[in-house]
Amino acid sequence: MTHPARPSHDLASDPWAPSNAVIQSMVEGLDLIAADMERKWGIGRLRLLVSDLLRAKFDAQRGKLEAAIASGRETYVRVQAEGMRKAWAALDKAATETGGQPLSPQVWECVLPETGEIVAIVRTEAEASAVCRHGRVFTLAEIARLIAALGDTVLGVKQAFPGAEITRIGLATIDWKEGDPIPF
Repeated sequence: MTHPARPSHDLASDPWAPSNAVIQSMVEGLDLIAADMERKWGIGRLRLLVSDLLRAKFDAQRGKLEAAIASGRETYVRVQAEGMRKAWAALDKAATETGGQPLSPQVWECVLPETGEIVAIVRTEAEASAVCRHGRVFTLAEIARLIAALGDTVLGVKQAFPGAEITRIGLATIDWKEGDPIPF
């Protein structure tokens, strides 16, 4: 017995594909949609740009999808996966219609003096998530923690000498027998 040629582009519509492969295919398709929405709006940000009611419906649909996947029943997953596709589209549409702005990260790059490596600095964690594929990225909050870790001396110098530039930071080692080298 010969079978008609199987579609190679859409495993989810292949009647001879094993159920677990079809379920995996549907989940991967949803993962792609989620990644696209995260690139556009930021990770976890889109659902916060819509009404409480729509956010609750989206979360409920996600719960139904997770239950369907856990059941391993292909037909149940297919229905809930389609519902999740519609849920992502509804969030995207609602956020756009209510004036939500897609993520537009501002990125500043600098070169590390010792290694020549380029690092990026962005304002928020959402922006960091949008550009993190391009290398090492620090948020302003992380920079603030790094400055705080340097202690009061650096902040004191910046306050005492407005416009002073930090050219290097190193661990101070003092030979207590010889004292500090001049200039300090």
